[in-house]
Amino acid sequence: MREIINGKKICLGTCYYPEHWDACLWPRDLDRMLEAGIEAVRVAEFAWSKIEPREGEYTYEFFDSFLDLAAEKGMKVIFCTPTATPPAWLTEAYPEVLNADKEGHLYRHGTRRHYNYNSPVYQEFCRKIVEHSASHYGRHPAIIGWQIDNELNCENNEFYSESDGVAFRRFLKEKYGTLEALNRAWGTVFWNQTYTAWSEVCLPGKTNSGTNNPHQLLDYLRFVSDSACRFAGMQADIIRKYCKEGDFVTTNGIFGNLDNHRLTRDSLDFMTYDSYPNFSYGLDGYRPEDRMKDRGCSRSLAEVRSLSPVFGIMEQQSGANGWTDRMEAPTPRPGQMTLWTMQSIAHGADYVSYFRWRTCTFGTEMYWHGILDYSGRENRRIREVRDIHARLQKLQEVAGARYLAKVAILRDYDNCWDAQIDKWHGRVEWLSQDSLFTALQLEHVPFDYVYLNHETALEDLRQYHTVFYPHAVILTRERMSLLERYVAAGGRLIMGCRTGYKDIDGRCVTEYLPGLAATLTGTDIPEYSFVAPDEGRVTVDWDGTLMEAAVFNDLLQPLPDSHAQVLAAYASGYYAGTPALIRNLYGKGEAYYFGAAFSLDTARTFLKKLSLTEPYADLFLLPEDCELAVREKEGRKYFFLLNYTKEEQTVDIKQPMRDLLEQRPVQGKQSLPPYGVKVLAG
Repeated sequence: MREIINGKKICLGTCYYPEHWDACLWPRDLDRMLEAGIEAVRVAEFAWSKIEPREGEYTYEFFDSFLDLAAEKGMKVIFCTPTATPPAWLTEAYPEVLNADKEGHLYRHGTRRHYNYNSPVYQEFCRKIVEHSASHYGRHPAIIGWQIDNELNCENNEFYSESDGVAFRRFLKEKYGTLEALNRAWGTVFWNQTYTAWSEVCLPGKTNSGTNNPHQLLDYLRFVSDSACRFAGMQADIIRKYCKEGDFVTTNGIFGNLDNHRLTRDSLDFMTYDSYPNFSYGLDGYRPEDRMKDRGCSRSLAEVRSLSPVFGIMEQQSGANGWTDRMEAPTPRPGQMTLWTMQSIAHGADYVSYFRWRTCTFGTEMYWHGILDYSGRENRRIREVRDIHARLQKLQEVAGARYLAKVAILRDYDNCWDAQIDKWHGRVEWLSQDSLFTALQLEHVPFDYVYLNHETALEDLRQYHTVFYPHAVILTRERMSLLERYVAAGGRLIMGCRTGYKDIDGRCVTEYLPGLAATLTGTDIPEYSFVAPDEGRVTVDWDGTLMEAAVFNDLLQPLPDSHAQVLAAYASGYYAGTPALIRNLYGKGEAYYFGAAFSLDTARTFLKKLSLTEPYADLFLLPEDCELAVREKEGRKYFFLLNYTKEEQTVDIKQPMRDLLEQRPVQGKQSLPPYGVKVLAG
């Protein structure tokens, strides 16, 4: 059985860098960690030269001594492959391993993640370092699991080296088979881009207009994801040859241009996440009007949960953060470390590891503070860690519980990537995603993200009574068949503007819009338009309730011979009176088509009109500034009430419950202190 994330316990860890400290400090550091309740440390993700200081020369003494000490002390270790930072001797001798910018200039040594996944030379060096590390350390009793690389696709998620160009052509040959098929998919007849030889096909480069073929770009992002997944898979296969039974393989963080679901499915036992909520209070991009702030991390945690229902946090913020040149974030206020730890646990984390133990005294991250400051002196943060550990001993029954939601937001990577490169798509997508998350949070509606792919089954959707698929611009018959079966079986689907107007290659379809979604939604779209700047705020009247029709407006008509009903019409603009919202009865369920993007007030109106708000109103009366999260295990529900403000909040508990943290029965009005948390069981 795995030592952590095993359904039996919730525990704490930290990230440790023995190479940053004199070995005489290790024993005392490990003792203090254990005394504070820390059970595991992550090591070695940036320490290639400690294992291979020169090409072909492998030395194991450094980590042998640390691992032996950890075993003696009873500290568990998560060991990393060090491939995120190739050593200077490697990049100097083999510059082809380096990544390049869009103009072909190589990134130089001096930071991290400066390599490219597709260099045959780098792949071979990575195979060797992983093979030597796993074969030597894999049986060590202190090691309980392995982390692949570090934050795949962080820093850079675009790759333009010569090796990437070769690999991109290989990827396209495997996908399309012939140039004729590629030319057709990319629409290369436009602007005379037709290819007559594979050697002419290249990575998207700098152009005189600053734009590229959008279909090429979509395949390029798919290629970047494929490259990262293959790179991780190579390492996972090697590790599993040598690791002990029960040891896990993971990686940390979810980043762009990467199919994290494929990565997890093919290579990992579970995903871990790096959670830094206090960047919402940082100097870069801080918006005082943003109500979510650190609460916004719950959105990312929901994304991780879609990969691994029960997961771990490999890096949980514990101190002030920032590099020497960017990313400033303040020190957590008293109670915020506890709040963020409980936020992670509320969303499914059974392991929380703080970044980092000691704050490094040098380098780019010397302002990225950990539990301890430079001196290692006793401080408020380590006292809070001890208190968190004591609290977790009262929550052990929650281990293994799954997050409980009856509402889902559907996503897929084709549309995520298309919205990234298509401004028309991106404008509606990002507003609706932000608004739906915020509305669900403020109305205390637990939700899940569900990603549609070839493995998504009807049962994956049927556990939700309502699903939002806000802007499925790219639609396939496979996905529509799944959605039709879901609605026919009694589900409720809400779609927004710009649905169904592209095929899988990102080409606009010639069918009447919304294309493949027309029959299910009972909708026809004779005309559409961006909201013109001189229109101001376009509104929709839904039974006397006015709500915004933001960004883009599809002008709707119900399909004849359907069960479609017009629920709302535009109340302003030259198309006032034209249908804006249609509901279609389909089998035992219903599908809604809304002809605009979802602003916050519109998203909240939908939740209210569809009776989705406050699903636990019979149990709680909560202020908007508090989050409600629910985990369930063996029929028992655990309710997390989280106060994200620096003011005291009052919650009303309407039925008798047990406060697990205070180990007492509770009912009626209860105080949540600033950054306070309650965990209740019925």
